[in-house]
Amino acid sequence: MADGGSTARRVGAVTAAYAAGLVALGGAAVGVVLVEARLARRWVGRPFGSEGPDADGVYGAGPGRVLVLGVLGDSSADGLGAQTPAQTPGAIVATGLAAVSGRRVRLLNRAVVGAGSADLDAQAGRLLAEVPAPDVVLVMVGANDVTHRVRPADAARHLSRAVARLRAAGAEVVVGTCPDLGVVEPVAQPLRAIARRWARDLAAAQTVAVVEAGGRSVSLGDLLGPEFSAAPAEMFSADRFHPSPAGYARAAAVLLPAVCASLGLWPEPPSAGREGRVVPVAEAASAAASSTSGSAEESTSVSRLWVRTTSKTPVAT
Repeated sequence: MADGGSTARRVGAVTAAYAAGLVALGGAAVGVVLVEARLARRWVGRPFGSEGPDADGVYGAGPGRVLVLGVLGDSSADGLGAQTPAQTPGAIVATGLAAVSGRRVRLLNRAVVGAGSADLDAQAGRLLAEVPAPDVVLVMVGANDVTHRVRPADAARHLSRAVARLRAAGAEVVVGTCPDLGVVEPVAQPLRAIARRWARDLAAAQTVAVVEAGGRSVSLGDLLGPEFSAAPAEMFSADRFHPSPAGYARAAAVLLPAVCASLGLWPEPPSAGREGRVVPVAEAASAAASSTSGSAEESTSVSRLWVRTTSKTPVAT
């Protein structure tokens, strides 16, 4: 695990464009963006209340010790917009993990609607108070940090602290980084382009922080952004902001391989850039953040599916 100074320097490098973008916005442009942000919040509203369906429970069947899957993060981790517990990302990942492992999986979702990265440490504390050593923890966070204009370096620092705490407790950690907010239809231009850029900057900072803290990072923006943009009526729920059951199913599908791989249950490819060469995570994250495109094809992704650490802890039998 890298020292704190190294992490800070790398996160600072990949988020420099964030500060530059703020400086580039003139006073009139800032005013337009603020008005559009207020309109977007009004259009989205709160049709699903303040929490997603309660999906806690045991999934699957099979002999051996029950695996424990914890879920932390914001409304996307909580499944806000899903109609039933089985449609939440935690439940879908738990079901898939049970099928791949041949074991029962206990799901404990401690995500909170409206949470940001600063709230992760408290969520981790509640989870660890219930289960001192969960097998794997899935984290989905970032959108609220962008909408509340939290600096990427600050959000990444909070995320890194939570990941390190969970790893110290013996848990594998998989983080779905900030989604592409540029595909959210209620957000008009130029706010949509700005939101996309800020989300990409945050995702890049998250990737560096997570991997250096010993976790695994899945680029939800790169992997899901094109699909959500191409089929918004299918992928978004009624509020046009949170995923629909179909959207959550796609998110779970790209997260499940990393969750299984963290437990030694799934083969994992090397982390490679666009040219197929293995690249340091900070270099790949910085290249991804510097791209002005919102498409996965035109950016250097940290990995086609996930970024992995060099160590791997097999499931205990």
